[in-house]
Amino acid sequence: MLVLSRKLGEKIFIGDNICITVVDIDRGKIRLGIEAPRDVPIYRQELLPLEQQKQRADAAGQPNVPTVS
Repeated sequence: MLVLSRKLGEKIFIGDNICITVVDIDRGKIRLGIEAPRDVPIYRQELLPLEQQKQRADAAGQPNVPTVS
């Protein structure tokens, strides 16, 4: 995992067509603006289907995400 520090207004570029901008920092919470082509899906982790969350956690070596029985 790459960990970067950014200040308000600073950007991170991913490839040639994705830009992430820090748009607000307030009381330990940050807001990010993401510019990407419409065909690139962008999800918050909690909205991914549970199976995808589990696969991503396994790939990152993180503890398993609980499954629904």
